[in-house]
Amino acid sequence: QVQLAESGGGLVQAGGSLRLSCAASGRTFSTYAMGWLRQAPGSEREFVAAIIRSNSNTYYADSVKGRFTISRDTGKNTVYLQMNSLKPEDTAVYYCALRTSSWTPRTWGSNDFDSRGQGTQVTVSS
Repeated sequence: QVQLAESGGGLVQAGGSLRLSCAASGRTFSTYAMGWLRQAPGSEREFVAAIIRSNSNTYYADSVKGRFTISRDTGKNTVYLQMNSLKPEDTAVYYCALRTSSWTPRTWGSNDFDSRGQGTQVTVSS
């Protein structure tokens, strides 16, 4: 079992920045990739970003490319999401997620992860 704990959410004005962190514990040796998902009120959960553990390749949803950056600290089993130029439409609960099996997708989706954290709220005011 893997446990994921997010932190760093909060309230920020449009144009501002936030940095989310996710600490993984438990059977982390089986990690292939970690990522972030989000779910806005009344919407389905969506993919935000992912990073491959072995080579640090990164993947982003089109809606956040150029504004969000995913990174990792393998020694600490921690993944980060730096969010810049935030927009009101970025308001959502953000979930840390983990995938154990390797693959080479064309695109990532919210169902492509095996574990997910409890989430942290990000609110962007206009």
